[in-house]
Amino acid sequence: MTESTNELNKSPERLKKIKHCKALALSGYLGLFVLIPIWHIWLAPPLEGMSIWFVVLLWLIPLVFPLKGMLTGKAYTYAWSNFICMFYFLHSLTLIYASEHERWLALTELILATLWFVGASYYAKYQGQYQGLGLKKLKKNQE
Repeated sequence: MTESTNELNKSPERLKKIKHCKALALSGYLGLFVLIPIWHIWLAPPLEGMSIWFVVLLWLIPLVFPLKGMLTGKAYTYAWSNFICMFYFLHSLTLIYASEHERWLALTELILATLWFVGASYYAKYQGQYQGLGLKKLKKNQE
């Protein structure tokens, strides 16, 4: 890596981008933590015969796996958490199409999942570059 590239990755503008992306990702991620219980307990409880707590836990448990890494700012966790984010993204798209009475909740879920996905993707990219973990360096180390 050249000296000028290294300086660019450590610039104050890069740090500002990293902080914004982390805030964006966390707002979407933590927003889902708040939305899910409110949605399934008060606003649109599951059909009769289904346990409210089972449904809430079903949607909350996947969010627990990346919690520590998301809060501590680990770029790798932000990158792989996007796989979990896709469950919520696809769930919201399905409900927007299929459930008229939950459409606004699904739209909220879609917005939060999109914030999480975009923020986490760019946070992992910028933080990795800041730490000098670009693909070129990884390939060079493998040779």
